[in-house]
Amino acid sequence: MPANLSFDDLKAAVGAGEIDTVIVALPDMQGRLMGKRFHAAHFLESPDETHCCNYLLATDVEMVTVPGYAATGWDRGYGDYVMKPDLATLRRLPWAPGTALCLVDLLDHHTHQPVPHAPRSVLARQVRRAEAMGYVPMMATELEFFLFAQGFKDLFDAGYRGMTPTARHNVDYALTGTFADESVMRALRNGLHGAGIPVENSKGEAEAGQHEINVKYSDAMDTADMHVLVKAATKEIAQAHGQSATFMAKYSDRRAGSSSHVHQSLFKGGANAFHDPEADHGMSGLMRSYLAGQLAHAGALTLFLAPYVNSYKRFVTGMFAPTKAIWSIDNRTAGFRVCGDRTKGVRVECRIGGADLNPYLACAGLLAAGLDGIEQGMDLEPEFTGDAYAARSARAIPGTLGAAADALEGSRMLRQAMGDEVVDHYVRAARWEIEEQNRVVTDWELARGFERA
Repeated sequence: MPANLSFDDLKAAVGAGEIDTVIVALPDMQGRLMGKRFHAAHFLESPDETHCCNYLLATDVEMVTVPGYAATGWDRGYGDYVMKPDLATLRRLPWAPGTALCLVDLLDHHTHQPVPHAPRSVLARQVRRAEAMGYVPMMATELEFFLFAQGFKDLFDAGYRGMTPTARHNVDYALTGTFADESVMRALRNGLHGAGIPVENSKGEAEAGQHEINVKYSDAMDTADMHVLVKAATKEIAQAHGQSATFMAKYSDRRAGSSSHVHQSLFKGGANAFHDPEADHGMSGLMRSYLAGQLAHAGALTLFLAPYVNSYKRFVTGMFAPTKAIWSIDNRTAGFRVCGDRTKGVRVECRIGGADLNPYLACAGLLAAGLDGIEQGMDLEPEFTGDAYAARSARAIPGTLGAAADALEGSRMLRQAMGDEVVDHYVRAARWEIEEQNRVVTDWELARGFERA
């Protein structure tokens, strides 16, 4: 579905004094929004392109210029990318007074061709592949996060110690337990709605101070675009209320993690091609092959669903995060859950991803694997039933970032589907994350070894 502001609407709003700032933003490797704030009058005069340093797709979460990327580096001078506004993404940002936002695609400065490893480019390639097969990929992401009573600056200055969740106990579905957070959550729901993002609901999640927000099913690119805006809005609105929010997969070993489940189906002719009312569970042969492809390539996909060292600390038995890449009907212990069985809404829910994933890469990887399953005519393995945590012989999700990076690096399918330059780029990002982890002395090591080693 389109955003809620046409270029002509923007002109009118600027003329009426309603909008004076236009944010031009790109999703970076981590799925964060980077860009510029333009005076609206200048954007109206020159909406065709602007530029940014190409290091924005070659840094880690700390904005360190990471060595070892083929696409850019000190040896190549860190040149420019073209930021090409996608005017179909223009929207108001009600939580930012007088402000509109437009997402961009990144182009090579010299050739004006799409930058292959830019997250929107990675997903666009797989969407085009699906469309060439006659399908429209439809998706939705469920985002979980924690709210804290302190603001970002206070927590930074305190070394992220003494963090106080806004609730003191599990508030899963608890209306009274989440009422105190309504100043933030109501502003978030209404702000996103005003930005043209069709919010369905928010709810308390299964931990103290944890929430989930759900946005309506849409096409894959729109879903990824909305996902990054939901994360940005959550942090910005929490900050405006003197609080903070985290989308870390696991902020504490004593707490549950935060996930981003990805729901998926393929549509054809406006109808769900995954639905066959005559088939078992209402799952069409197309859906079965799609799911078989994701199971076959689950190991190689995991890096796009769990991109950091911390991501793998979420995969804990009995905490509603899966540890096995198997499928089941309406079973929350499985890595892949079939939802809406026997209905027109039957779909695949991948439960592996954490809230820290980049939605463009996650959706692209899942789509690439599913389409490969269709192209290869893969047969779906028998459904798993029971407690997947106890299934020791079942296909395991990679347990570390290193194992996931190895699986991605060796994936012929993803190299063919995405291109060597894309796979190598994100494998390098994972290797750097591991190098940094190995270099840093942690609080756990200090407490464990200072006196007793």
